[in-house]
Amino acid sequence: MLKTFDIVLIGVMTAMATVTYTIKHHAELKLEEVHRLESEIKLEKDTIELLKADWALVVQPNRLERLVNNYNDELKLQPTLSTAIVQPSELPMLRSQVPPEVVADAKDGGAKTASSKVKAAAASKNGDTTDAQIRKAIADVAAAPAPRPVAKAPSLVKHKKQEVDNIATGSVDE
Repeated sequence: MLKTFDIVLIGVMTAMATVTYTIKHHAELKLEEVHRLESEIKLEKDTIELLKADWALVVQPNRLERLVNNYNDELKLQPTLSTAIVQPSELPMLRSQVPPEVVADAKDGGAKTASSKVKAAAASKNGDTTDAQIRKAIADVAAAPAPRPVAKAPSLVKHKKQEVDNIATGSVDE
């Protein structure tokens, strides 16, 4: 004497129990994964702390001095002189920062590069150059006309401008 409505409600209740059980099971799996990840993170943090402590022991000045004394005959180490330490401003320029060689116009008396002018000035007087000659050669190179920029094709310029606009706005054209 069960009516159809009762049968439908029993079916819905069974389906809801199944869905509830499935959600609970997935939540438990995710919770186990979270606990596993937390334990891995704790292990990594503990390892980092242990390595930091180990590093502090390894770089102790007393220990390093003892090692230097023990292995001095084999390593032949010398103390660093204070004059051997340079400041960043004293380092030479990077190759990317070196200005490009300048080619003089034909009306200036032929094509000479900047380096050939410096070499010519340095080679004067049978290799005996003075500071004044070197300064003059550097000033000549600095006073040389700048190279003319190469004109880009308008389509390339427009394409590059479009790329910059796309990057600025975050849009992508395909």
